[in-house]
Amino acid sequence: MSLSVAQGFTKSLAMTVLSEIGDKTFFAAAILAMRHPRRLVLSGCLGALIVMTILSAVVGWAAPNLVSRKWTHHITTLLFLGFGVWSLWDAFHDGEAEDLDEVEAQLDADLKANGGATKEKNQHSDDLKKQRQPLLAQFFSPILLKAFSITFFGEWGDKSQLATIGLAADENPLGVVLGGILGQALCTTTAVLGGKSLASSISERIVGLAGGSLFIVFGIQSYLSTVE
Repeated sequence: MSLSVAQGFTKSLAMTVLSEIGDKTFFAAAILAMRHPRRLVLSGCLGALIVMTILSAVVGWAAPNLVSRKWTHHITTLLFLGFGVWSLWDAFHDGEAEDLDEVEAQLDADLKANGGATKEKNQHSDDLKKQRQPLLAQFFSPILLKAFSITFFGEWGDKSQLATIGLAADENPLGVVLGGILGQALCTTTAVLGGKSLASSISERIVGLAGGSLFIVFGIQSYLSTVE
């Protein structure tokens, strides 16, 4: 692995883990996994995050071809510094369990709107039917598609997506993609296997402070580095 790929990989991995732990899509995956088969939730959420990471990296890679390298470098620096201040502000002013409660309320409302009582009553028989279906048919499961859509649209326009675009514009895109996918896989698997209990045992404020500090470090490093 070349130095540029390794640098992009390391930055992307660290940024992704600190951005996604405690994020709304993290809580959504945790809550969905408590109500539906874990393999379908994991497949849907992780698939959406991988697609989003690749799309973001492609946009970031193409940006220097549309705008001068100097300008994309300055924009990336401002993005990192801005996201750092934003994350630190959120860490000091948001409630500890606000995101978890908000996501759970949204999913509960969605469940009731779609006849949650009937679905829960028939969940066991539905799971047995799914086990008898071919593997390919399960990729079109409403649960997998729901997990995919909630995660994809939840991440669209999020600061982690914009940060990935900025990082890919300033670092090796392949390293950014590999680090981002590994980070998303770690976070999503953690969320599906025990995200809710983890969320109650860690401080969102500490995660926010760590993520904000990392963004500011990236911003300072970008500011001090020379444009190739």
